[in-house]
Amino acid sequence: MKFGKRLRSQMERTLPEWRDKFICYKELKKQIRPVADAPPASFARRRALRGFVRLLHSEVDKINAFFLEREEDLVIRHKELLDKIAAGGDSPQAADLTRTRRSIVDLHGEMVLLLNYSAINYTALAKIMKKYDKRTGERRRPVFIEGVLAQPFFATELVSGLVKDCELAMESALQSTAKTEPSSSSSSSLLAGEKKSFLFKNAVAALVTMRELRRASSTRGLFSLPPLSPADADLLQALQLPSPIPIR
Repeated sequence: MKFGKRLRSQMERTLPEWRDKFICYKELKKQIRPVADAPPASFARRRALRGFVRLLHSEVDKINAFFLEREEDLVIRHKELLDKIAAGGDSPQAADLTRTRRSIVDLHGEMVLLLNYSAINYTALAKIMKKYDKRTGERRRPVFIEGVLAQPFFATELVSGLVKDCELAMESALQSTAKTEPSSSSSSSLLAGEKKSFLFKNAVAALVTMRELRRASSTRGLFSLPPLSPADADLLQALQLPSPIPIR
């Protein structure tokens, strides 16, 4: 599956209100051609380059703004959820446990979707600049991507930490559930009841994509994404997901 199709697939599988926040990959690809086709050092080439650079930086600004907005929202909701769990005491009712479990899974799902948003947009930028350099014969990609690595949307440590906290909360919910529902004694049992959740299904799809972006990306090298975290890799294995689909 080519990257453009994978990107469209991810946009379709994410939350509806997120879909127009992804990079305009197709439009950026289109704007490379006028630069490449114009004679070197010509006015036409300089004008086309200005248009391409303007759109490129506009897209980075859009991605940063959305990422920071969602990150702040997740931090607030994570704190509220922890406060709610703490207020529930040591012996919560079964109905409360079910609601808490669903809240944790949904919040975790949004966090994973945001990490995937960061990864797939970064990969799109790296691929766009690789195409630009190949078509124009220039070498702008290394400097541009070095700047992208310093952008807010690429700094996912905070969200990754929240994901780990949610996974700990899931484990706690599992232990509490096991006391009231002895048959629910494994993490797969905990997740089985949530598999119909829109967020859960799409978070799983996001995890698969993140694994592929890190393992099969043609942009592997100095600016490649790091491997999938052990916790997320373990979750994929526990869910017995199908074989990966290479990204070309």
